[in-house]
Amino acid sequence: MRLLSLPRLAFKPVRRALSASSRHYGKAVFLVIHLLVVTAFFVPVSWPAIALCVGCYYMRIFAITVGYHRYFAHRAFKTSRPFQFVLAIFGCSAVQKGPLWWAANHRKHHKHSDQEEDPHSPVKHGLWWSHVGWVISTRNDEIGEDGIPDFSKYWELRMLDDFHWVPALLLAGVCWLFGYLTGGILTDVSPIEHGWTCLVWGFIVSTVCLYHGTFLVNSVCHVLGRKRFVTGDESRNNWWVALLTMGEGWHNNHHNYMSSASIGYRWWEIDGGYYLIRALAIPRLVWGLRKVPTTKMTVS
Repeated sequence: MRLLSLPRLAFKPVRRALSASSRHYGKAVFLVIHLLVVTAFFVPVSWPAIALCVGCYYMRIFAITVGYHRYFAHRAFKTSRPFQFVLAIFGCSAVQKGPLWWAANHRKHHKHSDQEEDPHSPVKHGLWWSHVGWVISTRNDEIGEDGIPDFSKYWELRMLDDFHWVPALLLAGVCWLFGYLTGGILTDVSPIEHGWTCLVWGFIVSTVCLYHGTFLVNSVCHVLGRKRFVTGDESRNNWWVALLTMGEGWHNNHHNYMSSASIGYRWWEIDGGYYLIRALAIPRLVWGLRKVPTTKMTVS
């Protein structure tokens, strides 16, 4: 136990400094990435770069949907400590802060769904706030370990929460390197130019798309769609958001029973996140997938 507590002591001064600075720099990064989207008009376009953009988008939607959401926020399945860390690293590459902060905020959302305390309710705070405003605000910055004691006990997750920007920088570097190595081979664009093209499309453009794909669940899925169950809030099922987010658009289903590994209740409710969880269960990377109880399947 003493060994596991050492990282908490060692990083304490750094963590305080990072917590204070992230209030401002985190918001600046969010705004700057949006502004940098215009660079897509000043770099050559190639099919490898477009493929990289789509691949990075869905890779990180998987990390948010399966890792941050279904695992860290709701414990919808079990996994090992090493693979838990892998999920957290990929989640951090989405530039949506660390797993502890993300999951703690999401748990608060379910606890106070569409009430004043909900961090991003379009019903109480408006569509703009629920989609973007709450991200720019510093109101929810302090939520962390206290809101997620079951995972904050792991020192490596606490460390990753503080250095959540590292995986994102590494992904940006990988995108540039991919472009450099494939320039002049998979495309006529020179290696250097193709490096910048893949950085812009693979990281910057895909990150902005990822932001708004994720945020659609917070905003649109409490305004547009079908309510199958009475859940005490305005959560709704939205098919096109589900396609963009690997199943997260079946939001009313999710609010009906939040701990299920599957959010799509019907065969035609496409749930890409669940399909991948099932695939990960084959080599036993994950196990103990939680299901919706029969008593919760009754339509209200």
